[in-house]
Amino acid sequence: MDPRSLGVFGFGAAAIAWLVLAGLLAARRASGDRIGRLLFVAFGVQTVWAASIATAMALDAIRPAIAAAGLLETLRSLLEELRSLAWIVALLWLIPSTVRTGDDADEPGARTRRSALTIVAGLAAASIAVQFLQAEPTVGYLLNTMMAVAGLVCVEQAWRNTPPARRWALKFLTIALAALFGFDLLMYSDAMLYTRLDPAWWAARGFANALLVPLVAVAMARNPQWKLDIAVSRGVVFHTAALFVAGTYLVLVAVGGYYVRHFGGGWGTVAQALIVFAAVVGLAVVLASSKMRARLRVLLSKHFFSHRFDYRDEWLRLTRTLVGAHADGESTELPRRVIRALAQPIESPGGAIWLREGEAYVCADATDYRGSRAMVDASEPLVAFLAEREWVIDLVEWSQHPEGYRDLPIPTVLRGQDDAWLIVPLMLGSELLGFVALAHPLAPVPLDWEVRDLLKTAARQAASYLGVQRAIEALVQARQFESFNRMSAFVVHDLKNLVAQLGLLTRNAQRHRDNPEFQADMLATVENVMERMQGLLLQLRTGARPVEQLAPVPMASALTSAISARRGLRPEPKVEVEDSVALGRVLAHRDRLERVLGHLIQNAAEAAGASGTVRVRARRDGDEALIEVEDDGKGMSEEFVRIRLFRPFVSTKTHGMGIGAFESREYVRELGGSLDVRSREGVGTVVTIRLPLIRNAAPQTTEA
Repeated sequence: MDPRSLGVFGFGAAAIAWLVLAGLLAARRASGDRIGRLLFVAFGVQTVWAASIATAMALDAIRPAIAAAGLLETLRSLLEELRSLAWIVALLWLIPSTVRTGDDADEPGARTRRSALTIVAGLAAASIAVQFLQAEPTVGYLLNTMMAVAGLVCVEQAWRNTPPARRWALKFLTIALAALFGFDLLMYSDAMLYTRLDPAWWAARGFANALLVPLVAVAMARNPQWKLDIAVSRGVVFHTAALFVAGTYLVLVAVGGYYVRHFGGGWGTVAQALIVFAAVVGLAVVLASSKMRARLRVLLSKHFFSHRFDYRDEWLRLTRTLVGAHADGESTELPRRVIRALAQPIESPGGAIWLREGEAYVCADATDYRGSRAMVDASEPLVAFLAEREWVIDLVEWSQHPEGYRDLPIPTVLRGQDDAWLIVPLMLGSELLGFVALAHPLAPVPLDWEVRDLLKTAARQAASYLGVQRAIEALVQARQFESFNRMSAFVVHDLKNLVAQLGLLTRNAQRHRDNPEFQADMLATVENVMERMQGLLLQLRTGARPVEQLAPVPMASALTSAISARRGLRPEPKVEVEDSVALGRVLAHRDRLERVLGHLIQNAAEAAGASGTVRVRARRDGDEALIEVEDDGKGMSEEFVRIRLFRPFVSTKTHGMGIGAFESREYVRELGGSLDVRSREGVGTVVTIRLPLIRNAAPQTTEA
């Protein structure tokens, strides 16, 4: 391909690219600043400049036959200077906007800007005059070189005077303009040396200008304040875009037909005609397709226009609604808050929510909804459709065009009345947690892509809240069962001890049935067991343990009661209580403390055997009561004491529960004390309990 053809493609591509960029800037529908307007003018001049050069080069072969060829060349020369001037003006406006810091500091920057504009305008006027007077081409090349140098100086000043914090936003714009003016400087400097423009440089210039568009686009994205105070209707943009796409398509078809005709030999003309005919028919088919027009309209709405919703406000409102933060202090359940969160963006008065419960979806709540609230079976095709497609179903559209929903059958509970409008799926990952049926809005709301996307996103967020709530409820329920099971295990262990106490009483009754003292003691023991069993039943009913409150308990009395409750044990424990602890008291639950002491004494007796020895000693150690239960039984290994002794539900006894030692240690710790075990296999075991004593200090008085 010759340089002229390359130049036509290059400048044509540049014109299209800069036109798209100007359209993007124009689509920012908000009040803009002066930089935005100056950039829009520069983009427009750049577009017209590139288009005029592409047109002039395309018509260069037949220029003698065109009467307006001279006018076109003059216009191209004029646009050459206006292009540089437009960019320099935009750059000069950036300089004072970055250096001024107050009202007084703006004046020097304004003077500098006016001076630079005067110089650049003079260069542009001189260059245009040279073109009109048809002077020596070298003079024009010199003036254009000076204009490129002036542009580079302005780029350097704009970058230098930009605060470091703002350079990130202007970096790509300055790179693009430095490359633009740098290319012109090299090209015109070469032209001055050889007194003519190099065709290769000129042809590459269009491609070079087109490659700068992405850099300027990034700068636009980093400077959202560059806006225009014009509004372009969506209809105009849609039709313009359709015409632009169709025109570009036809141009490409024409170029392809030209090459087919040129290289096709005898069949070239026929092939060209067929290609053009097929292309026109295909274009007509595409333009007649409502689906293609709808997709183009959605594409333009998504990428060229401001959105209908303020998504920052919508997200904050959604979050506040889901967490139940209302100014009126109203407290509602989460399902109702989900309905409200989805209904508000589309002005719906309310709706109903169905959540999965087993093999069906049950209506969990409804507000301002007159439709049916019957359950929906999980096997319904609607459930599979929502889980697979995640579509927001418009019931009005479904009733009119069911083929658009693949003839999906809707359950009667949702379509049997006129109140339901939209069905919004609540997706938790890939699981359909439920769905919401929203009522018709108070005013007509067009259900476009933006409304659907907002509802789907909000529904996913709401589903996450519902999923978290369900997980918390399941965890709380599991912990309640765990607490009940643990309490039941302790109660069963206490019942086992009471059964053992009654069994010991029964065995002794055979030998002492005629002893009046034994009979009186037996009745007292049975009465005590009955009271303790009633207390255990009360624990099961209230779900808390212990039932009684903390109170001062004399250590000697608690120890005596624990030993008396196990009268008849073999061997009988030998008790040694020092006077220092006889009157000492600890803050505890008397019944539980006696059970802990009795459990340790009974374990020691079982370990020692009928011929063994059990000693119980109590003394005071500082502010603590120290109780030791010692036996000379078979003992335990260090590993067993460390790993298994206090492990719940692990026992070496045939009928043991495995929680006596664990419960004893935990209760002693609850009272602020400690329980330690020293044991040697074949020697015996010593269990030591330390409990803090209550200090009996007399109150102090002060005189006024």
